[in-house]
Amino acid sequence: MPRPLRPVRPSWVLVVAAVIGTASCSGSPAEEEPVGGPAPAHTDPVQNGDANTDPGSASAPAPATDEPTGGTTEPRVEAGEVAVAETIATGLHTPWDVDFLADGSALVSLRDTGEVLRITTDGEVSPVVADGPDGAVPDVHHETEDGLLGLAEGPEGGIYLYLTTSADNRVVRYDLEGDTLVNPRVILDGIPTERTHSGGRLAFGPDGYLYITTGDARQTDLSQDTDSLAGKILRVTTEGEPAPGNPFDNEVWSYGHRNVQGLGWTSDGRMYASEFGSDKFDELNLIEAGGNYGWPLIEGWAGDPDYVDPLVTWETDEASPSGIAVTDEGVWMSALRGERLWFVPLGPDGEVGDPVEHDLDLGRLRAVVTAPDGALWVVTSNTDGRGDPSADDDRIVRVVAP
Repeated sequence: MPRPLRPVRPSWVLVVAAVIGTASCSGSPAEEEPVGGPAPAHTDPVQNGDANTDPGSASAPAPATDEPTGGTTEPRVEAGEVAVAETIATGLHTPWDVDFLADGSALVSLRDTGEVLRITTDGEVSPVVADGPDGAVPDVHHETEDGLLGLAEGPEGGIYLYLTTSADNRVVRYDLEGDTLVNPRVILDGIPTERTHSGGRLAFGPDGYLYITTGDARQTDLSQDTDSLAGKILRVTTEGEPAPGNPFDNEVWSYGHRNVQGLGWTSDGRMYASEFGSDKFDELNLIEAGGNYGWPLIEGWAGDPDYVDPLVTWETDEASPSGIAVTDEGVWMSALRGERLWFVPLGPDGEVGDPVEHDLDLGRLRAVVTAPDGALWVVTSNTDGRGDPSADDDRIVRVVAP
C-alpha cells in the first residue's frame, strides 16, 4: 500500500492544471544503487473533508479492432463510489493525452501512429489532419514508449505537441484551422531521447507559461546536470524561450527527475507532479522552482536537505503513475501497472491525507483530466504492448465521484 509522507510545507511553488494519468516506463537501474525509502506515514488528518518494469511483452501493440467511435453506456454508479458513468470513445489505438479546447471539444493524441483526434461536445470522434502520411503529425518516431505524447492548447491559441523524432524529443506548435493542423513551428528541440524515459507531458500553468516534462533518456547523469534538458521539468514561453524568473537562467524549472508523467496545479499555485521510480518507489511530488528531486542518487524519500522529498510514495506494482488531475480537494492519479485510479486528499494548507485507490476494472490507465463539467475523463492504455486489450480498447470514459 502507498506510504503518505509528512504534511506539505508551504513554499514558493507553482501549481499545475488539473490533469491525471499514468504511463508505463521500463528502464534500467542507475549505475549506482540509489538510496531512499518509502515516505514516512503521517498522522495529521486532512481538514474539511517504466524502470517500473511492467509485466508483459514489449512487442508492438495489438491493433485496435474497430475505428474509433463515440457512445455511452448505462451509468453504473452506486452511492459513495467512484465509477464509470459513460463511455466517451472506444477503439482508440494507444491514446496518450487529452486536452480540452475553448469550444468544449477535446483533442486526443495517439502515441504510436502520430495521429490527433477531436471529440466534439456531442461525442463524435473525427481526425484532426496534419501534413504527415495519412494525415498524421510528420516526423513522429515510435519505439516502445515514445512517439506523439503530450498536447496542450496555448492561452492565446495554438496547439502544442510533444513528439519524438529519430533524433530528439521536441515541442512543435501548430495553428488549428477547423480540423486541420497548419503552420508548424518547432519551439524547442534537442531534448534527449531514448525508447523509454522520454517524459512528454505538456501543461500551461496559471502564469501562462508552458511546462514540459522530460525523462532521463536512460542517461541518468543528465538528470543532475542543470545545463541538460533531460530529467527535468522545463518552463518556457509560448515561443519556446526560457521563461522569466527561471532559477538557472535557462529552460530548467526543476531537476533530478527520472521520468515525470503528470503535472497539475491547485488554485493557490501549488504544482504537483507524478514520477516513475526505477524498481522501488513511484512518487507524487510538490514541485519547487530550482528543486533537486534526487534522481539518480535518491529513489523515494531520503530526509536529506539537499533534495526535495516526495509527498507520497508507492511500490512500483501499485502505481507506475502517468497523468494526473489536480483539484483543491486532492490529486487524481492514473496508474498503468497498478491498473487503478488513485486519489490523494489535500487539506486547505496542502496537508496530505491517506491515498485512496479506485479499481475501475479498465486495465492500465494512461491519463486522467478534468472535463469542463467537473467530471473526470480517464484514458486507458491496454493497446500499448503491455496490456491485455478487450474488443473495445482503448477507451476514454467519464468518471463521476461522490
